[in-house]
Amino acid sequence: MDNSPHHLKQGTDALKGRGAVSNRDGRFEATQRESFDDGWQQEGEEEVPPFATTLEPDRARTIITRNDSPDIPFEQSLNPYRGCEHGCIYCFARPTHAWLGLSPGLDFETRLFFKPEAPRLLEAALSKPGYQCQPIALGSNTDPYQPVERQQRLTRRIIEVMAEFNQPLGIITKSALVARDIDLLAPMAEKRLAAVCVSVTTLDGHLARVMEPRASSPRRRLEAVRQLSAAGIPVAVLTSPLIPGLNDHEIESLLEAAAEAGASSASYVLLRLPLEIGPLFEEWLGAHFPDRQARVLSLMKQCRGGALYDSRFGHRMVGDGPYAQQIRARHLLARKRNGLTDRAWRFETGLFRRPPRAGEQLSFL
Repeated sequence: MDNSPHHLKQGTDALKGRGAVSNRDGRFEATQRESFDDGWQQEGEEEVPPFATTLEPDRARTIITRNDSPDIPFEQSLNPYRGCEHGCIYCFARPTHAWLGLSPGLDFETRLFFKPEAPRLLEAALSKPGYQCQPIALGSNTDPYQPVERQQRLTRRIIEVMAEFNQPLGIITKSALVARDIDLLAPMAEKRLAAVCVSVTTLDGHLARVMEPRASSPRRRLEAVRQLSAAGIPVAVLTSPLIPGLNDHEIESLLEAAAEAGASSASYVLLRLPLEIGPLFEEWLGAHFPDRQARVLSLMKQCRGGALYDSRFGHRMVGDGPYAQQIRARHLLARKRNGLTDRAWRFETGLFRRPPRAGEQLSFL
């Protein structure tokens, strides 16, 4: 039996506040380890020590990532953090931790990395003569407002750089902490330089706690939508992911709550289970919703041509088949009923400028 705490499965009681229920090895590891009960554990004895959150610097040399996927409405993105303490079991970014030799399971939500040089790297990238202004998505992979941002303030410093350059940005988050930066975002929004997408996956407090254990509660996210909208910042609500048999029955109530809070648009993504996420999600279902596990997985396969995942562009976000079509139709009708448009990125790029550095002579042209 492997006694390394990062390769032992813990019971759900020991994992309070965490999403994954195991720390299975990533796909690039030479060995795959699995825990089992050898009969020596005493009653009441904790299986392994709790997983504490650690934060380490990521010495990235570049900061803007470019995307060519036709399924995503932006070509540039920036992520201040690697790993995410929110612990959302379905997070499509989990497999990226395997690139670091870490587990997409508990490591992803406990072993975090931050990019301390991100503001400086961004300023350098935007200052290059060849840079062509396009919107930048902030938080397309991991959440820029996860709990460590309260102390790091890295996301805020990045927004300050973007404001200085009139660089348009779209923020994707499931944290109410985004409202902290309204003082920066509202003036940018007046110039059509900023918009926010808030992910609200359920109105059920219990489901939110086990599915997204360290994210803001649904109530607080909707309150953030209300505050952002009141400040004149365009807000979309992402009911993503929709999980057949688990939260898809909430489509209508979610969009009604989004509109009531002041959102102007909405969109969704059907649950995606690429690479290590599939086994992690199945484990999580068995631990928290064993009575629904078979039905949820069956419906997922009905939406993916008999498999748990279909990676094809144009299909991976929305699925296929009658059940997926029903979800699409319900979302469209609920959107129209509540006066919500489809989410789109509409920004002003013509205001971009490179501010003069200290000591530089201003141009008369």
